[in-house]
Amino acid sequence: MYFRSEDTIIAPATIPGTGAISVLRISGPEAFAATDRVVRFSRGSAATSEGYSLHFGRIMDGDRLIDEVLVGVFKAPHSYTGEDSTEISCHASKYIVSEILRLFLDGGVRLAEPGEFTQRAFLSGKMDLAQAEAVADVISSSSSASHRVAMNQMKGGFSKQLQSIRSQLLELTSLLELELDFSEEDVEFADRGRLMDLLGKAISHTTALADSFREGNAVKNGIPVAILGPANAGKSTLLNALLGEQRALVSDIPGTTRDTVEELMNLGGYTFRFVDTAGIRSSSDPIEKMGIERSFDAAKRAEILILVADPTAAFSEFESFVNSLKSQVDFDDKKIIFVLNKSDICEQSGCNKFVTSYNKYVSSFDKEIIVERVSGLTGFALENLENDLLASANSFLSSGHDVLVTNIRHYEALRQTSSALESARLSLSKSLPPDLIAEDLRAALSHLGSITGSTISPDDILGNIFKNFCIGK
Repeated sequence: MYFRSEDTIIAPATIPGTGAISVLRISGPEAFAATDRVVRFSRGSAATSEGYSLHFGRIMDGDRLIDEVLVGVFKAPHSYTGEDSTEISCHASKYIVSEILRLFLDGGVRLAEPGEFTQRAFLSGKMDLAQAEAVADVISSSSSASHRVAMNQMKGGFSKQLQSIRSQLLELTSLLELELDFSEEDVEFADRGRLMDLLGKAISHTTALADSFREGNAVKNGIPVAILGPANAGKSTLLNALLGEQRALVSDIPGTTRDTVEELMNLGGYTFRFVDTAGIRSSSDPIEKMGIERSFDAAKRAEILILVADPTAAFSEFESFVNSLKSQVDFDDKKIIFVLNKSDICEQSGCNKFVTSYNKYVSSFDKEIIVERVSGLTGFALENLENDLLASANSFLSSGHDVLVTNIRHYEALRQTSSALESARLSLSKSLPPDLIAEDLRAALSHLGSITGSTISPDDILGNIFKNFCIGK
């Protein structure tokens, strides 16, 4: 949907009834006039006020007082949208908010569509499209890590990197286009060696940004952690202990968990997405087999695997579980934490003699694996497991990227950019005509520009992007 910028719009910027005050945002060419029609100021008016100023007023419906309010005045272009804007702070009553909205709507102001304020900010040049999309990420950020990444993107960190690549490609494309104008003279304005070098750097840069999506997606949506093990190893008990609540059903009957159970947890500034899974074992039960398949799927998607063993059970049972898991999941790109659970009963049952077998088995893996003895039932050594999770997260997210790609649209555009640049490099290596190389570079510039919005029109994808924003933003 394309919004008409000549309209003056209004929407609540906060949820009524959830705090002491609510804020209504008005933006557009008639923002000041509309505000002055609704608000009776103690002195002056919105139209005659300085920008970045706050004023006391009353909102009346005839002789009836609706509320006493504070009105912030923001003059174009120094506002969020780049337009004349006001923000009305009133008491957080649903009734008061609806009455104020009614008065503005009766005066010719239109109710804003979801994301319309941010779309106007983009259209007026206050931010590019990547920054505009980061606004929604800042609002929805649920951890310090996701907030940090979103704020960096909203402030233009990602856009600056894209602009650097784009500037170099524009220069080279311009030189190749110039050669086409002098094709009869058979001259070369673009040094082929320099062009090949810059193409290589641009491909490396775009590929690195695209590769950062794996980390960025984990930061934004939660680092996926799969809790896996044989039936009755205490996986659900361990999940409940980590969460501090009874989220998953627990019983002594093997195979209680038939489906995956997901829950988010904020730990040390990161959001972890825990997935409790069905016990992996040989089974003829069709429902249990479906649950086991989902366990494998969860393990494939996870970045961290917690392998839970019951030291009171036969060691062969755990070994069979690991072999089944390794046949389905590549361990090489996973962080693995091996947990010997039920330590509270291990001393009583004399199972310590089996612990050596477990440790020896884990040490045979061709990778570093963290080993912990815990009790999901009593919470023993649970803090150690939490520290292991944080260490694994820090290791996973220690790529050194200043910018992480968190948006699937940006990821796809970067992949298409890299593909077009690879095609240009191949054409260059084969000494193909400059018009073919220039065509690939133009395609790369188009894909790159689609991220920041420099190569798209307001009617094609803008509506689809901004419709997912909350009303008032």
